[in-house]
Amino acid sequence: MKHLTHRLSKKPYLIASLAGLAGLAALPAQAWEPTRPVEIIVPAGAGGASDQMARTLQSIILKHKLMKQSTLVLNKGGASGAEGIMDTKASAKDPHKLMVAFSAIYTLPIAVNLPFNWRDLNPVAMIAQDEFLLWTNSEEPYKTAADYLNAVKAAPAGQFKMGGTGAKREDQIITVALEKASGAKFTYVPYKSGGEAATQLVGKHTDSNVNNPSENIAQWRAGQVNALCVFSDERMIYKDKVTKDQSWADIPTCKEAGYDVQYQMLRAFFLPPDTTAEQAAYYADLIKKISETQEWKDYLAKQALKGDYRTGEDFVKFLEQDEANHKALMEEAGLAAKK
Repeated sequence: MKHLTHRLSKKPYLIASLAGLAGLAALPAQAWEPTRPVEIIVPAGAGGASDQMARTLQSIILKHKLMKQSTLVLNKGGASGAEGIMDTKASAKDPHKLMVAFSAIYTLPIAVNLPFNWRDLNPVAMIAQDEFLLWTNSEEPYKTAADYLNAVKAAPAGQFKMGGTGAKREDQIITVALEKASGAKFTYVPYKSGGEAATQLVGKHTDSNVNNPSENIAQWRAGQVNALCVFSDERMIYKDKVTKDQSWADIPTCKEAGYDVQYQMLRAFFLPPDTTAEQAAYYADLIKKISETQEWKDYLAKQALKGDYRTGEDFVKFLEQDEANHKALMEEAGLAAKK
């Protein structure tokens, strides 16, 4: 009888313990978040559009306290961006590396048989699409795309130099497409970044480039370069004057000028392989919060970016289609490596 009483006396405590465990189970699990500083990997040189965007995001995160941890922007632009891409691929399971992605995720594997596919990484989100324009030095007499391209066409093949970021990447793809549309023939000169390409154009070491708006805006505002046309189906929407006389919306499309060449580039983010869906969701939410700030909206307008936030299945579908488009363009341009 004594033994039975002893067992019963423990029962209230057992019930209380079980109830406590049930209460703990009912609490939501703590969502993942970074536990150390996050490296923002930029597979491009300093001063280019990807670098500028990464540093803008970094400042927005800091200003609005969107992360408890700090961020560090690292430029790894060696081998036309392969350095940063392969570093991210090699950092499996590390959720503290967030790679800025652009079209190099397609062009490099196609151009040089790089052992990489964007599917090797963990897609997080896309935040924008970037435009490309045809730029010339303002001291030259060309006022329209036709003025310039007719001059190039009339000159000996290769006399005019087109500067661009890297070899067999978006700038050279656009250059080859423009040659086919116009009949002109350039000597393409690759540089480490759009910032360097802009400097070379101002210094008259090249005759033109096809930089993003953000890469040439300072020179455009200073009256050092002219924007002749934009490689998109429609004019840009931003109507505030950037120069004394022109807004981004004032620049005609290259198609309007008679050259049917269209190209826009994604601006997106990936985590290394074998990171989790929860970790990707954390950064996708972070990117969404950034995209909703006034600072980001101002940056879009200043740099003439097309805001385009996508994540999940919608983002993956975009990647699949964009990859197919790049493959077709590069094969047609003769820039795809032989298998």
